[in-house]
Amino acid sequence: MKMLFPLLFAASLQAAQKPNIVFILADDLGFGEVGCYGQEKIKTPHLDQLAKDGMRFTHHYTGAAVCAPARCVLLTGRHLGHAEIRNNGDSKNGRLFPGQWPITAEAITIAESLKTTGYATGGFGKWGLGPTDSTGSPIRQGFDRFYGYNCQRNAHSFYPPFLDDDEGIDPINKNPIPGHKRQLKGEVLADTYRAETYAPDRILEEAINFIDQHKAKPFFLYLPFVEPHVAMHPPQEWMDRYPKEWDEEKGAYRGQNGYLPHPRPRAGYASMISDLDEHIGTVLARLKKHGLDDNTIVIFTSDNGPTHSSRDPKFNVGGVDTDFFNSKGDLRGYKGSLYEGGIRVPTIVRWPGKTKPGSTTAAPSYFPDWFPTLCTIAGAEKPKNLDGSDLVPVLSGQKFQRTKPMLWEFHGYGLQLAVTDFPWKAIRQQTRKRNSKWELYNLEKDPNEKTNLAAKHPKILNRLKDISRSDRSPNERSKLQEYDNQ
Repeated sequence: MKMLFPLLFAASLQAAQKPNIVFILADDLGFGEVGCYGQEKIKTPHLDQLAKDGMRFTHHYTGAAVCAPARCVLLTGRHLGHAEIRNNGDSKNGRLFPGQWPITAEAITIAESLKTTGYATGGFGKWGLGPTDSTGSPIRQGFDRFYGYNCQRNAHSFYPPFLDDDEGIDPINKNPIPGHKRQLKGEVLADTYRAETYAPDRILEEAINFIDQHKAKPFFLYLPFVEPHVAMHPPQEWMDRYPKEWDEEKGAYRGQNGYLPHPRPRAGYASMISDLDEHIGTVLARLKKHGLDDNTIVIFTSDNGPTHSSRDPKFNVGGVDTDFFNSKGDLRGYKGSLYEGGIRVPTIVRWPGKTKPGSTTAAPSYFPDWFPTLCTIAGAEKPKNLDGSDLVPVLSGQKFQRTKPMLWEFHGYGLQLAVTDFPWKAIRQQTRKRNSKWELYNLEKDPNEKTNLAAKHPKILNRLKDISRSDRSPNERSKLQEYDNQ
């Protein structure tokens, strides 16, 4: 019976027009930074309405704790034990902002699979999976159209010298602003760090053009937007809507924890999220204008948790004050950590006629699940090596059971391993240290990961440890010596 539902569902799609797919990926947006997830200070009306119209996930996880591997896991459907990219890293070939390590020509992306069933494919935002002159170029990985930041380092600035335009570049600022700078003296002014063209607006403009051009046929619109990843470059009109009193206590941020200074960092960070929300509203409005609402599934999520904490108690990395906004709710950890705060992400799905308006689901799910799910929705054949579970039953309110536990292997900020077979989660930090030990948590009873049950439940822990060892393949750039004998 487990296989019957997806087959019947795919068959029903043949008799109806295939739905458009819009997949929106925020950058470093924390679990608690959206109104419908409990945020009380930052305005996110469009995302809140999306949740009212659709389904909100309470236990959805990214594929990795930082950018590039999360995007690799999402687009190729392979968890970090099998993914080609398992950490951030640049592919250095002499170009300015060349891009990250490329996925190979053998990698199969969601876009490639959807193209086989007639979908137009477009990506607009941050890529991070290989330079435009490599096998990792989005144009060589199934996308008909790409506009945005190919390289994640270029994306540290919202006023960069150029954006990538398919496999060329579009110069957008004659006086670009670098993403990193300190200002130790003088008054910090937001206008000092602005230029002619605000990149998120240009990216949005191209995404809207894609909808306009492909409204008559099924399309896959991938929107890996860059906000709220620092540096802070929010529009002034959004900053003016947030109280000046927020920033009177701490004052200006001067770039001491990386990225650019900002005169009102709390208002600035909230503005970035609200601007992201407004851009999402623009996309939703354009779908409605073309009468595509009822035949489009919209998926919203984030690539990882909120930005890192820092040694400076005054500000986190980039000037963000995650404590002020309760950015990760009560969860433990930040971006770069495999604790819940680093990998559990806000996720909303609206699919008229399938998702129940205003509903929530606690089904444990993560990025590898979207590849098989979207293949079912589009009637596309699934590659044989996918690691995820089909979420169509979840979206349709049917019974759901994972095909196998969720797995993470992170080779940054000290090697980390984690396995979740809900409600149990095993995690090991700083694996390269000989005295590092596995921890075990019951996420149902202890979502904040405060009580380590490793000593109390050794059989459960050993089972999850075995999964971490067995469900993986070696990776030349991400070696795990005790597993691979490398």
